[in-house]
Amino acid sequence: MEVLYKSTRSNSEPVKASEAILKGLAEDGGLFVPDHIPALDVSIEALSKMSYREVAYEVMKLYLTDFTEEELKNCIDRAYDAKFDTEVIAPLAYAGNAYYLELFHGATIAFKDMALSILPHLMTTSAKKNQVKNDIVILTATSGDTGKAALAGFADVDGTKIIVFYPKNGVSPVQEKQMVTQKGDNTHVIGIHGNFDDAQTGVKQLFGDKELAVEMDAKGYQFSSANSINIGRLVPQIVYYVYSYATLYAQGKLTEGQAMNVVVPTGNFGNILAAYYAKNMGIPVGKFICASNDNKVLFDFFATGTYDKNREFILTSSPSMDILISSNLERLIYKVAGEDSEKNAALMASLAKEGKYDVTPEMKEKMSDFIGGYATEEETFAKIKALYEDCGYVIDTHTAVAAAAYDKYVKETGDDTVTVIASTASPYKFARSVMNAIDSKYDSMSDFELIDELCKISNVAVPNAIEEIRTAPVLHKTECEKDEMKQAVKNFLNM
Repeated sequence: MEVLYKSTRSNSEPVKASEAILKGLAEDGGLFVPDHIPALDVSIEALSKMSYREVAYEVMKLYLTDFTEEELKNCIDRAYDAKFDTEVIAPLAYAGNAYYLELFHGATIAFKDMALSILPHLMTTSAKKNQVKNDIVILTATSGDTGKAALAGFADVDGTKIIVFYPKNGVSPVQEKQMVTQKGDNTHVIGIHGNFDDAQTGVKQLFGDKELAVEMDAKGYQFSSANSINIGRLVPQIVYYVYSYATLYAQGKLTEGQAMNVVVPTGNFGNILAAYYAKNMGIPVGKFICASNDNKVLFDFFATGTYDKNREFILTSSPSMDILISSNLERLIYKVAGEDSEKNAALMASLAKEGKYDVTPEMKEKMSDFIGGYATEEETFAKIKALYEDCGYVIDTHTAVAAAAYDKYVKETGDDTVTVIASTASPYKFARSVMNAIDSKYDSMSDFELIDELCKISNVAVPNAIEEIRTAPVLHKTECEKDEMKQAVKNFLNM
């Protein structure tokens, strides 16, 4: 059955998957959502015998219904290839009291690779299907990981250009080095003087700028997005929750129909939303534990039903979660509002105008599977140290937020359901924070000395993504104020 995509903010005409991928954002500012969530049409038994690529096809064919089998399999095969350092793509490691779903084995050692390895192929295939003549300009705001993963995915892809905005002092040294050393004639990286929310808001304003769109079209360009707001980012993320359940079933850790819990360190809400979509497709998920750092806007939301971004923005050791506006939450709000675009649009208008909104008790009840959790910086570092000392397993700061939040949840509830924690980045990406958590003696070392020391204590080889940037020259030095983003885009496109 065909799946079409509609906006969360109006009853405009639905579009095909390829059109939604190309547009990125609906013209009314809403996000594209499927008109129904399709049910899996293969058994868990069958899925448990499949490779990651095969599972990806079984999931994605149900959402991307205007892609032919050949087109979709070609995209999958090109995405999940030798740039992943493990054949299984997303291995599960047991440590402590949970399974860690390692989503960081791709080219940029963060979970964004799982979707951003395939998005360029989905995008260029979509452009051909829709006879697009313009070059696609990927416009993205990043809190650290999306930027590099998108740059790596789109670098030197014909018919595309990519512009990434990041908060100049709001990402880790390794994250920044990964971005500013990116090769590719079609890539451009800009550090803005502001935080991630400023960058994300600026990008959304550029997408909604009709005058700019006309100017760009005249020059042979059109915008699209590689942010998690693009449905082409969300659909590939559903795959690894289906795959992890099937893997645990294959290993005898779950029986068919037995629930698993999922814990996700959450910033923009796309990763945990993908798990929610997996449940709606038929994967038995019990609780979605939404883990926040000190910027605990989502923790407060699930506790109270009030989303309120009017608070201090705190820079933490888990910068990809330093977010006060979780864009993908809108897709869940739309769903629990009974797919009432008018009601959802009013809530989003309230967020834009007043920085907050309240859901009804009925809507809150429909989100009862979501549990808010959070971990302070101290709790995050303590978890890294404890897991290393107890198991010899080293996790990054974002994963540690999730693991620490999960420990609190178990202590409060006694829930011993088999649990998968989304491990969203390699510890190598945040080596200083990780090593300092294990022992403060490491603080005097340089970034790359720390990386070599981490290699020794973890017995995990230094990833190629890190080796590449040791001596790589800085190629991107552009900075701008948050109100200069439009001009920065025009400068790069010679407009």
